[in-house]
Amino acid sequence: MTGIPEVMRAAAIDEFGPAERLAVHELPTPLAGPGEVLVRVEAAGVQPTDVAIRDGWTPPGATIEFPQVLGNEFAGTIVQVGAGATGFEAGQQVAGFRVLGCYAEYVSAPASQVVLKPEGVDWLTAGALSASGQTAHTALERLGARSGETILIHGAAGGVGSMAVQLSHHRGLRVIGTGSARNQEYLRALGATPVVYGDGELDRIREAAPDGIDLAFDTAGHGNLRTAAEIVADRGRIGSIVEPALATETGGQWITSDRSARRLRELLDLCARGELRVEVRAEYPLEAAASAHREVSTGHGRGKVVLRIG
Repeated sequence: MTGIPEVMRAAAIDEFGPAERLAVHELPTPLAGPGEVLVRVEAAGVQPTDVAIRDGWTPPGATIEFPQVLGNEFAGTIVQVGAGATGFEAGQQVAGFRVLGCYAEYVSAPASQVVLKPEGVDWLTAGALSASGQTAHTALERLGARSGETILIHGAAGGVGSMAVQLSHHRGLRVIGTGSARNQEYLRALGATPVVYGDGELDRIREAAPDGIDLAFDTAGHGNLRTAAEIVADRGRIGSIVEPALATETGGQWITSDRSARRLRELLDLCARGELRVEVRAEYPLEAAASAHREVSTGHGRGKVVLRIG
């Protein structure tokens, strides 16, 4: 491969287990297969999903093969275009997604899962947008969010939550967002009416939304769906990405992301216009991927954790 090294550095696991299992390996650099592009990665977001896979969960339809490179979103520069990957050429800056393999200096991905990065969008934003942004976008679509309605978002300061707040606000919804005391001003800046979670939360939500809540989206767990079920009349308009069993029990929806190039392109365009931002709370080098996983595992903090690889 002219100009492309035969081996690359990647953060991978040799077995399931704690964060210490995630370490830098030297692995063969992939090729761009038919319909694929090979990207030299600049940034890759770190997701709770990645932590779950490291702990032993296998995503539906995926196969885990050790050493397994983790990571499901990336941004970088195309260095090779496979046969049939039309519309792309080497040198283009892109963002994309795939189920595994993104914590690496190079990643091959189907061209159908890659979009051009707008010039005004920085690498960290592009690399950390896809998973959280597309999950939030999917949720609002599935819950039938409409302008003029009021939405309750639990865990509103987190990666998915902060995307959901901004996208809801952009759609013309009124947003009630729960979060810790220290994140109240941050949520207000995103466009939400903030409510501190914990004891007395239900009363505070009712006070913040005296005309009622039309739909609710839970990104945090901790039984928040029971709170939503108390105040949302149509249980089918309550969604969760963290507690599938409780979603079923309360009559709500278990929401999984419907990722597509179209959806990612729309989100990137919003970022380029300054109408959506990715809050990066921490940036780590590839060598510190285990530390990035430890931070995500705390379940606290605003926005996203990102690996800066390039």
